This record gives sequence, structure tokens and C-alpha cells, in this order.
Amino acid sequence: MSFLDDIERRASLAPGRLLLPEAEDARVLRAAERLGRLPVPEVALLGDPEAVRAAARKAGVGLTQVAVLDPRDAARRAGAERALDAARGARLSAEDRRRLAAAPLYQAACAVREGEATAFVAGAVHATAEVLRAAIWLLGTAPGVETVSSYFAMIHPEASGERVLFFADGGVVPDPTPSQLADIGIATADNFRRLTGREPHVAFLSFSTLGSATHARVDRVREAVAHARARRPDLHLDGEMQLDAAVDPGVARVKAQHSVVAGRADVLVFPDLDSANIGYKLLQRLGGWTALGPILQGLGGVANDLSRGATADDIYRVGLFALAQTDASRARR
Repeated sequence: MSFLDDIERRASLAPGRLLLPEAEDARVLRAAERLGRLPVPEVALLGDPEAVRAAARKAGVGLTQVAVLDPRDAARRAGAERALDAARGARLSAEDRRRLAAAPLYQAACAVREGEATAFVAGAVHATAEVLRAAIWLLGTAPGVETVSSYFAMIHPEASGERVLFFADGGVVPDPTPSQLADIGIATADNFRRLTGREPHVAFLSFSTLGSATHARVDRVREAVAHARARRPDLHLDGEMQLDAAVDPGVARVKAQHSVVAGRADVLVFPDLDSANIGYKLLQRLGGWTALGPILQGLGGVANDLSRGATADDIYRVGLFALAQTDASRARR
């Protein structure tokens, strides 16, 4: 079974409700139609029912298995206002609470906070910063978590099967400290294990491999590796490491022959958001890899972001991920 087939299997069996608040976008509608065919979870769109159905007709989409929730509903708006007040208190004015409570994006985050939905997915229309703000404000962080971050699941068919890599962090933390970089690597490794069933091998990337260069940027990655090893000695992780040494066994034998990670890394921790974002888009746009994400991690509930360039297939798969994450969360409890 392929990685995506297994994610779809998990999602199909996950009870609960997935909310999609960008309900008039044709890509979201096509993804919702497919997600609505899954046997167990409920899928719902948040939007003006008349406008959503008109957009669905124009896109040639049937929504017989998908609920459409009206964000103008007085009880829904009142519930969102209460959730925003509980989450933000005096940091939001009464006027701002009313404005945000009327927005489908914030209603979706409030519904997950209050247990009325298990996950939401957005970002086809909203910028990542907007999705993150709603998620962090309303869901907060998971117990024991200091750094909310993200990863991209990168998938490529190969002659021997498929290759699955997790790239972090390409969506949230622009310039992580060594401690944050360690948090990102640990969280991504744990999610790799949960979602693939395989032992992760984590490479902290740099332009240097195990002392081949000297620079403050290299020192920062080395410090991150030291933090990660101290916190999680059970993990296979190494660095600083160049990309070729991390993923190519031949290069690894030359540059890092004694590393348990070199040449077999499947979790790649980039030194900053610039490099991670550029790296995943290079593979996606020029290398023919499937890129799913950014998949958010470290939140107190499940929410996932999308690239605004996402296709309907991308949105469908990120929705599957959100449902599979709820399944993984229950398994941990």
C-alpha cells in the first residue's frame, strides 16, 4: 500500500467533522465533493449556502454528501464570539470579536476549539499568516510544546516503489533559533513515525557536512543538533549536513561514512524558512514530486494550511492528512 493510500485509509475511518471555510473556491468545492465520499467522517463547507451552491453548479460539482453551514447563523456567530473572548480576552476589542466571529476562517477554528469539529483546512484563498493566526489564537499549543511549526510531505514514485520525505519548516518559523530548530526536527520526526510507521532518520541541513566549513550559520545548526540529541537521545539524527550527504548513499560514504543518518535521511530539517520553502517548491515544480502542506504541528487541535497555488487534488490530500492526524491523535491517547 502506498503512503497516500494508507493516509486515505486512515482518513476514511476517522470519525468527526472536517471544516473547509473557503467554500466558494472551485478547487475547494471539488476537493469537498471527493472528501464527502469517504465512509466515516463528515465534511462541511462554511459559506453562504446560495453562493456556495451557485459556485458548485458553475464548477460542475455535486455536494450531496457535504453539509453547507451558514456563517451568518446567529447561534454560530455567538458561539464564535464566546470562543474568541475565552481565547483572546481583552486583547481583542468587542468590535474585533464581532468582525472575526463572522468570518468563516475564524468560525472553523472556533469549532475545532470547542470540539464541534475535529479539524479545519484553509489557505487556498487566505495567506498562511491568516490561517496561522486563526489556528494559534484559537487552538493554542499542545501540552509541552513551545514551537508551532510545519512540514511538507514530499512524495515521488520510483522504480523500487515510492520515496517519502518530510521537509521542515517551510511554512511557519522564518528564522528559527537553535532551540526552535531542535523542536522542529523532533516534532517532524515524531509525525513521520506516526504517519509512515517507519523509524525516522533526521538530517539537520547546512552548507557544511560535519565540520567541513566554519561559519556562524553552521554553528547554529550544530547547536540545534546538540539540543535535539539532549532532548531525544532515542532519535536517529545528525548534522550539520549537506543535502547530498543526507540523501545520497554514495556521497555519504565519502563525506560522512560513520553517520547512521547520512545517505538515508527521510526527515530534512532546513536551517530557515527561506531554504525549506524554496527547496520544496524546486522539487514540486521542477522535479515532479507531490508536495502536501504545510502540515501544521504543535497546535492544540488539528488545522492544516494550503499553498494558494494548491490544486483540487492537493486540497483533497491535505484534507486526508487532517483526518489522519485526528486518528493519530486519538491513538496517542
